[in-house]
Amino acid sequence: MSKTIFILNGPNLNLLGKRQPEIYGHDTLSDVEAQCKAVGDEFGLEVRQLQSNWEGQIVDWIHEAREAAAGIIINPAALSHTSIAVLDALNAFEGPVLEVHISNIHKREAFRHHSYTSLRADGVIAGFGVEGYALAMRRMGSLIVT
Repeated sequence: MSKTIFILNGPNLNLLGKRQPEIYGHDTLSDVEAQCKAVGDEFGLEVRQLQSNWEGQIVDWIHEAREAAAGIIINPAALSHTSIAVLDALNAFEGPVLEVHISNIHKREAFRHHSYTSLRADGVIAGFGVEGYALAMRRMGSLIVT
């Protein structure tokens, strides 16, 4: 069985560290990847981090994960609140799925309070900044390795 974890990031997360640092902080996706790889090393897990502003690309990566990944950590960003296509793709994935949000979506605008992705997620981490990714990796390690 693969010990690869796909970390999928949705729209605008390519601007992490530059866009609205008062909400999302100053860390970049490269910083997130380094943190996740460090935790992955503790559990013997490989990390494949991907980001796209395109819904269809994220769906394609979820499909690819069906054959190539033991688990998915996903921050679908704005697609959380709109994408039934991402939900349907995640429902076709048999491994664990963890949803991460850098900000606490429940303290933000009302439209952000609902996440379609959460309907499939085995766990949701929100409001811990980019540290939420490392927390998700620790949980993924406990689900897959132990």
